[in-house]
Amino acid sequence: MSDSAYRVETTSRLAQWRIDNLASCTYRKSDPFKIGKWNWHLSVEKNRVLFVKLYPEISNLTRENPPIASFVIRVVCSVGDRKALTHPEITDKQLKTNEDFVWGIEVPLTGKFIIDVEFLDLKTFPREGGEPCSIWAEGLTQKRSNATALTSLSRMLTEGIHSDIIINASDGSTGAHRAILAARSPVFRSMFSHDLKEKELSTIDICDMSIDACHAFLNYIYGNIGQEEFMNHRLALLRAADKYDISDLKDVCHESLLEDIDTTNVLDRLQNASLYQLPRLKTSCMRYLVKFGKIYDVRDDFNAFLLCAESELIAEIFHEVLNAWKGF
Repeated sequence: MSDSAYRVETTSRLAQWRIDNLASCTYRKSDPFKIGKWNWHLSVEKNRVLFVKLYPEISNLTRENPPIASFVIRVVCSVGDRKALTHPEITDKQLKTNEDFVWGIEVPLTGKFIIDVEFLDLKTFPREGGEPCSIWAEGLTQKRSNATALTSLSRMLTEGIHSDIIINASDGSTGAHRAILAARSPVFRSMFSHDLKEKELSTIDICDMSIDACHAFLNYIYGNIGQEEFMNHRLALLRAADKYDISDLKDVCHESLLEDIDTTNVLDRLQNASLYQLPRLKTSCMRYLVKFGKIYDVRDDFNAFLLCAESELIAEIFHEVLNAWKGF
């Protein structure tokens, strides 16, 4: 029997399994097919009655968040007048195992036939609890809402729509919005909640950041930063994230700085890892220097680094060196 005998053809919400004539006692299970978030199977078992089953493939996803399905299932004879047998519509039935939906068909079927499943909806329970939500409506609505919101925030920043605070960088100024800054940073929120000069004068002085880096910082806050802009200003963004307590930006910078450690930047990365408490970056830099022997490639720079590094960091480096020597 060819592999096509087990293949289920699908569109986004429709699945069709074409089956040749079954012997008098036969069991057949389809290949997995994907509808929504899950892989599914159809199976047929023919004895005196033809049993049709529809169920999701067993996985962690199925166990943790089983689908709640609404669907119409039909068996269509593919010869003659294409007679169809239709099961009454299934609505909001949770499917976990291959016994949760079983359709017994007593009408004898001969020749080739098609099992046709049209998924009307698939729902899951939200992780935070509550009523089940459609995965399709949820995804579409959320994507459109997020895209529209980000576009609007970007326009507010780039077009200066109702800006109510000025940020003074080291070499220029730009406008922003108190509410957005306060929502993204507890430090900004504190500035605007107390009688500080930032609240009184409607200005924020960020003298340790260039205007280009400041624009990148604001673009991140407003959800409009590009990859090239981010890469060009990673260290400035890391400093700003630490200074203004924006943890998600700090995490993004941390992940990015882990990706391209080399001899030209490893000592700077190590210094920043210590300064901003980035343990994974610190570990990666020390492994690069010690375990992979790159400390010899940056010997002159490393000697200068030791003259200005904090004693605690120097102690950690030599501890790493001693551990490496023990391995030989």
